[in-house]
Formats: sequence, C-alpha cells, structure tokens
Amino acid sequence: MSPALSDLHPYPIVQAPMAGGASGPELAAAVSAAGGLGFLAGGYKTADGMYQEIKRLRALTRRPFGVNLFMPQRSYVDPAAVEAYRGQLAGEAAWYDTPLGEDVFAGSDDGYDAKLAILLEDPVPLVSFTFGCPDPAVLRSFTAAGTWTVVTVTSAEEARTAQAAGAAAVCVQGIEAGGHQGTHRDDPCADGTGFGLLPLVAQVREAVALPIIAAGGLMRGAQIAAVLAAGAQAAQLGTAFLVCPESGASPLHKAALTDPMFPRTELTRAFSGRPARGLVNRFMREHGPYAPAAYPQVHHLTSGLRKAAAAAGDPQGMALWAGQGHRLARTLPAGELVEVLTAELAQAQNALTRSTS
Repeated sequence: MSPALSDLHPYPIVQAPMAGGASGPELAAAVSAAGGLGFLAGGYKTADGMYQEIKRLRALTRRPFGVNLFMPQRSYVDPAAVEAYRGQLAGEAAWYDTPLGEDVFAGSDDGYDAKLAILLEDPVPLVSFTFGCPDPAVLRSFTAAGTWTVVTVTSAEEARTAQAAGAAAVCVQGIEAGGHQGTHRDDPCADGTGFGLLPLVAQVREAVALPIIAAGGLMRGAQIAAVLAAGAQAAQLGTAFLVCPESGASPLHKAALTDPMFPRTELTRAFSGRPARGLVNRFMREHGPYAPAAYPQVHHLTSGLRKAAAAAGDPQGMALWAGQGHRLARTLPAGELVEVLTAELAQAQNALTRSTS
C-alpha cells in the first residue's frame, strides 16, 4: 500500500461501511483491532447519531477507522412515479398492517452538511463518499484536517472525476458487490451494465494514479490476492463481515445468506429506488419490475414495511443485501475473520511466488 494508507491498517483488509445498522462501533472496533480498517456507516443516521457512534468506537479502540457519507441526491424524481409505486405497495401495507412512508420527498441530502461540519471539527482518520464526488473544496478541507478521503467509483470516468477533485484514493466497486451500487449518476438505462471487479480495477488503474481499494464479492483471502495482483492496494469486504457476531445485521438477514432458500442475488430498485444487490425474495420478485428510479424516496416509502417484515420474522419482505459471494460467508468473530483472511492471502501469494519462480 502507499505509505500513508498503510499506516492506517497493516493488513490490506477493509470492512465495508454497510448502512442500515450492520456496521456499528463493535464491528468496526474488532476489525481495526485485528489490523484491518473498520468503518462506520454515516448513511441513514442523523448527524448526532453518527457522532455518538464515533464516540462509542473511540471508546472501544484507539486504532484508525473510517466513516462513510452518502452524497446528496440532486437528480429529478417524478412524484407521479413514486405515487404509482405507493399504489403498487398497498397490499404490502395491508399484509404487514403498517403504513407506507409519508413525506418521502423530505431530507434527500441525508444531513450531509451537518455531518461534514462534525467530521471537520473533530476529524477521523478516513472519510469515504458514496453516490457521487464531493466538491474540491470539501476534499481540500479534509486534507487540511489530516483526514484521508476516498471516493467510491464504478467506472474509470468516475475515478477520473475523483482524482480531479482531489480525492486521496478511490474505492472501486464491481457489480458483484452487495447493497447499493455507488454510481455517481443514477441512470435507469444503465441498470445491470456495470463492470466486474477485476476488469474494473484494471481500467481504473490505467485511468488514474490514485491508490485503489477493491470491493465486490470478495469472501476469501485468495480473492484478495487476486485484486492486489490486479493493482489494488487493499480489498473491501462487506458480506463477509455481515454474519460476524459483532455485526448489527438482523439474525434473519445473517441466516438468509447461507440458506438454500436464497440461492442467488439480483440488482433491484424495489426497496430503495436505486440499484442494490440483494438476495432474491418475494418482495423483490413481485415489486422490482415496477420500482421507479426514485432514491431516497422509495427507501423512505418502504422503510416501515421492511421493519414490519423483520419484526414478523419474515425474510421474504426484507431487504437482504448481499454480494454474489454470499454462500461463502463464515460465522466467525470479526477479529478472527481478519486473521483467517490474512493467512489465506499469505498462502495464495506464496503459492503464486512459487509458481512463477
């Protein structure tokens, strides 16, 4: 890794920031303490809620960690399309006996400015951004505060934008990744046309001179070795850490990752209005084809339904975010998983060295 980034975590393993409760202080602390880089997810939290988690994490470890922010969504959303989808979901509201979200057009910036203010006033080691690239002035402010900045990218073009804006590194997200695709522009015409991780890393490596963190479907140390050989400096894993006991994901979500009832994943707009990869369940099959490009409006619209499904013990109505490698999930403590991945990585690299000598 580049000298400055390697100072943050000795092992090239980054725990993905998974919004929605999975990436809490306990998980991040365990990963950082084991030599990886733990992450908090600032998305879907208030600015104060984010800050309280930062304080809890600092009480658990003195190791470096990161915080992820969602960029404000500025694209036009058709209110009529959202209302039509509300009608589509009326049966779900009746089934779970819970109302659909109201006032869904409020708060599309996810408290971005307030979160920036907190992170600049009380800096953390690293801040990453998803769903776009911050203004150059924002990135310069973090650099001046001593914070490393990482922009999530899904194409070489987005990587060039991040480099021009002054990002310190990019997180290259392949289409295999679980959860939301971090595209800078949500274009429905481009749904499902993203790049696989290895070719995307190669493209970005040739396009920019920034350190690369590779993300998407990574579950084993040998896969980490592959992305490092392709030009990445570190690997970011989300689904692999989702089943750890320190993860805040629901027990239903954790169990579903290796349940034969959920053998595959798909990209869908059904739950949030933005493409996101999850386990295929009833809700996704029935409503995905009708979901509009309307983020975060659809997220707010379905929030109560998802919570009600979880409370009812029904994974068929939940957003079961997962990467393509979900069947390889191992229920290990997060620190132990970092150790296992590191050992597998070393074994794979040693095998490669022997085969080429």
